[in-house]
Amino acid sequence: MELELFRKYYPDGTNGEIRFAGIMICYTIELPWLQNRRNVSCIPEGRYTLRKRLTAKRGLHLLVVDVPGRSCILIHPANHAKTELQGCIAPVLELTGPGSGRQSRLANERLKDLVLDAIDRGQEVYLTISKATTQRVTVL
Repeated sequence: MELELFRKYYPDGTNGEIRFAGIMICYTIELPWLQNRRNVSCIPEGRYTLRKRLTAKRGLHLLVVDVPGRSCILIHPANHAKTELQGCIAPVLELTGPGSGRQSRLANERLKDLVLDAIDRGQEVYLTISKATTQRVTVL
C-alpha cells in the first residue's frame, strides 16, 4: 500500500494531505521545517515504511520507520503542532491554520483503520512525503 503526504510549509507549522490512490484520506499538521532538528522540526521529505506499534501511553498507533537522524516518529492525534507534537505527524479532518486543525482523533482512527487493515493482511505500507502541488483531489 502506498500513501502520499503532500505538504505545504509555513513558518509556524506544516499542513498536508494524506492520499491513497488519489483519494484524500485526511489532512495533517506538523511542526515547521527546521532542518530536521529533533523535537522542533517535521521530518524530511522521502519514502518511509509505516508499522503498527502498541504502547501503554498511546495504545495502538502508527510508527514512521527509518527517518534519517530521528527515532520514534509517530502518527497520533493532536490539534496544535507546536504544543502537542515533537516531530510526529497528526491527522486532522479540518485545517484551522498553519500547524493546527480539528477533529484529530476521528482523522487518526480513519487513517489507522485503513493502514492497520493492510498491515494485518500482510501488506507493506509506505508513506511518501513531498511538497504539495495545486492538483485537486477527491475527498472520502
